[in-house]
Amino acid sequence: MTATPLRVGLIGYGLAGSVFHAPLIAATEGLTLDTVVTSNPERQEQARAEFPDVRVARTPEELFDRAGELDLVVVASPNRTHVPLARTALETGLPVVVDKPVAGTAAEARELAALAERRGLLLSVFQNRRWDNDFLTLRELVEKGELGDVWRFESRFERWRPRPKGGWRESGDPAEIGGLLYDLGSHVVDQALVLFGPAAEVYAETDVRRPGAETDDDTFVALTHASGVRSHLHVSATTAQLGPRFRVLGSRAGYVKYGLDPQEAALREGARPGASWGEEDEALYGRIGAGESPATGGGRPVPTLPGDYPAYYAAVAAAVTGAGPNPVTALEAASALDVLEAARRSAREKVTVTL
Repeated sequence: MTATPLRVGLIGYGLAGSVFHAPLIAATEGLTLDTVVTSNPERQEQARAEFPDVRVARTPEELFDRAGELDLVVVASPNRTHVPLARTALETGLPVVVDKPVAGTAAEARELAALAERRGLLLSVFQNRRWDNDFLTLRELVEKGELGDVWRFESRFERWRPRPKGGWRESGDPAEIGGLLYDLGSHVVDQALVLFGPAAEVYAETDVRRPGAETDDDTFVALTHASGVRSHLHVSATTAQLGPRFRVLGSRAGYVKYGLDPQEAALREGARPGASWGEEDEALYGRIGAGESPATGGGRPVPTLPGDYPAYYAAVAAAVTGAGPNPVTALEAASALDVLEAARRSAREKVTVTL
């Protein structure tokens, strides 16, 4: 792709930085992980142990002071820092990848997109679950018309975590942009919009269920798409019995898929992209059919396409060098934020919001 790999500076080495971004950057042809920014001494040592050639900076300012030595900045720090760090990177002249959510509001996302356009720089959003195995499989089924006209899309990203873990992701401070609506909700809303187009109406219910929890941990969002498809989206940390990841109902058939894409678990365990990456066991294949329950063997199994998170950074490398399009634009992320903001208003005011 490039004779000289693009030098990447990664800001943040918590869950997002260490589990997702760093391994995927290092595994991508045309990219090299040059610098990791973290003020935490333990994480500094972790970064050096995992990537012996990496440089470590304590602050983003140290990184930006030598911006001329970098070709791309990845922002994987807490949500409240996304906008200021992305803005600084763009103003410094560097292309940027920002973890989701790119911003707290759609207006901020569009302001960043306008800045990137004025500067002629890439601004991409890490919506990695567009490359989940189940989503890739469902998208292919929809595009091939296997389900007929899709009427309803049910998507669940559920967990059983009866006790809050704490930290900024579960903070009740609005400045932290925490809670499940903006965390897991960013994924399920983005997937629904990619599959079925813009939302026309939004209805939502958000709850704080767990003792000691400060922000939403059990949320439901219903979208009516301009295409007529209805999406029912569930994100929860309080689900004692997990439902199907996808249940999609169409005029010809339905598709039901249980279980999460295996890539996150593999990355957490230290596995790295290579042969057989993203593949899952046949026992976990979803089923397609009509008039029967998949729980009792109805329908036929659909081989799940391999998940492919590495494809995101391969596309980023191509986009930075002018060899391909931006895989996820900030304007696409802004459309998802329009929905998240409408969902928050809907839940607060107990109304259906028209976009």
